Amino acid sequence: MIVFSHANSYCASTYQRLFDGWRAAGHEIAAIEHFGHDAQFPVDRRWRGMTQQLTTLIDGLAEPRVWLVGHSMGGYLSLLAAGQRPRRVRGVIVLDAPIIHGWKSGLISVVKAAGQMPRVSPAAGALRRRDRWSDLGEVHGHFAAKPMFARWHPAMLDDYVRHGTEPDPADAAGAARRLKFRPDIEAEIYSTVPHRLVPYLRTHPTGGPIAFIAGTRSREVGQVGLAATRKLTQGRISWIEGTHLFPFEKPEETTAAVLDWITRLDQAAAA
Repeated sequence: MIVFSHANSYCASTYQRLFDGWRAAGHEIAAIEHFGHDAQFPVDRRWRGMTQQLTTLIDGLAEPRVWLVGHSMGGYLSLLAAGQRPRRVRGVIVLDAPIIHGWKSGLISVVKAAGQMPRVSPAAGALRRRDRWSDLGEVHGHFAAKPMFARWHPAMLDDYVRHGTEPDPADAAGAARRLKFRPDIEAEIYSTVPHRLVPYLRTHPTGGPIAFIAGTRSREVGQVGLAATRKLTQGRISWIEGTHLFPFEKPEETTAAVLDWITRLDQAAAA
């Protein structure tokens, strides 16, 4: 059983091609469609609400121990949830969510205290993001024209267009679409990103080994570095050609890399 957690602003259904590959390999998939949108589990300063949403999902599964796989924001949430449910975790596979530590963690703490995270994080861009279109065709044309989305596998872009948008409630005719992941929630998540995972995991060990898959051209890895991640994973790091969004750019390679880590971590545990 794989419990998957998505990146900020990308609903779980956008990863359908990865899910299909994992199911074909014999794994069941469980996922929250979009974190932060359930009033029972709101975004907060330490992501406790979203972590609780994930642990609630895990608690409801019949499988006694599960693999946690998370992309970007979902990687952090997987680690936070693993620290809360260590006995339920076989292992954690983090996709391009480098661990913030050291002076960079201290800097974020200062910026948060000053209330400046919305200015220095991607939050401002999220609030400026266009979020409504006349129909699905216009949605596809809008994103396909952007260089970032042009690198995506066509099937992943199609899933994002279909599942990352929903009918616009303001359109009586029903053809108009809006982003399912609301920009204000996306911005709030960016503004509250965890910056003290290292001390958290010292007191809340995950219960299973951790592996990390990075994009060779990930700006996030370049900015944060991998020193803390290497220590946390004990060097279990692999690479896929691509950016921070490599799961959308290289879905087959991502599917295979996760399955490879599951096999390797299982073998290591049995040794």
